[in-house]
Amino acid sequence: MKVAIAADHAGYEYKAALLARLATLGYEVADLGAHDTAPSDYPDHATHVAKAIQSQQCDRGILICGSGVGVSIAANKFKGIRAGVCHDTYSAHQCVEHDDANVICIGQRVVGIELMYELVEAFLAASFTREVRHMRRVGKVALIEEQNMK
Repeated sequence: MKVAIAADHAGYEYKAALLARLATLGYEVADLGAHDTAPSDYPDHATHVAKAIQSQQCDRGILICGSGVGVSIAANKFKGIRAGVCHDTYSAHQCVEHDDANVICIGQRVVGIELMYELVEAFLAASFTREVRHMRRVGKVALIEEQNMK
């Protein structure tokens, strides 16, 4: 699985730590910035991850900012992106299993670093169940997206 990862200045520290962790777990990772703690804008980083998934260069994405909310809002503006803010491990795996999420958004100012590792590992290990009820609901979301993202 190839994973795109990006963070603004408020998530840079966690992104840097996560790069090493993901490499040891055997993931191929595309580091899409930021590359330091200089102030940067979260929509730019969300755009890079969303486009990497849309183009199928990457399978899943990880976005980190101060709260996780800003990057989630920005990423969800892209067709086909289903980004969820996760601050607990249940949500991290359930958003993939039930909602076919392809991006996890994490707040560096909200969760501790060990929990962040657990969130990402749960998210990346999860698979969409393809149960009829979940497929129906994801299909409805796709229809909303198609009708309203013009």
